[in-house]
Amino acid sequence: MKQLRLDSKIFQFIKNNSIAALLVGVAILFYACENDIEKIKAFSIDENLPILEVKDFETLHTDSGQIRYTLKAPVLFRFENEGKDYIEFPEGMELVKFDANKNIVSSLKSDYAKQFIKDNKWEAKNNVIATNAQGDTLKTELLIWEEKEDKIYTDEYVQIFRPDEVWTGVGFTSDQNLSNWRINKLKGIFYVDVENNEENSSSSVISDAPIAPEIKQKPSGGELQFEKQ
Repeated sequence: MKQLRLDSKIFQFIKNNSIAALLVGVAILFYACENDIEKIKAFSIDENLPILEVKDFETLHTDSGQIRYTLKAPVLFRFENEGKDYIEFPEGMELVKFDANKNIVSSLKSDYAKQFIKDNKWEAKNNVIATNAQGDTLKTELLIWEEKEDKIYTDEYVQIFRPDEVWTGVGFTSDQNLSNWRINKLKGIFYVDVENNEENSSSSVISDAPIAPEIKQKPSGGELQFEKQ
């Protein structure tokens, strides 16, 4: 009987300690997994991984059955980070707008761009080129487009190429179609003789001041109006 009681006590001791060891093991395993999960979460946030990746992206937007604009990009990434949804075009994009008669009213190209979805805002960077229906071409390194405000602007250096003129300055504001634009600080205006060939062509500078009046283009695309600052 004593032997049985002794065995019973040993068995109970082993049983209790086994359960304790099992609970400790589960706790350690849970803690380790929890740490791993936190590390994975932290890694994902730090890396800001996209939720969508598309190559050779091409789409068009329609309104009342009519094409309003087309968008092309070699690569597209979509991100969702703390409620801020945006689309990134790391290798550039090309956006073309059309009127109701399918005529091109403006276009925008850049080597890098972002679209902030909720704000309806675009940010184009690096070798930005924008054109309008009148044949004007804007070149700069940064351009912001706010769709809701019907406004395109930049504080950077800009060049505007017209059929017979080149305008340079700092700061630019326009409507979405680039039909009403102005340069905030005019640097220079160059006239180009389009009738001569490249060997005999010439240009003349009519302004090269660091600070100049603001220039505003009329809606008709005709003469430019000077506004005092």
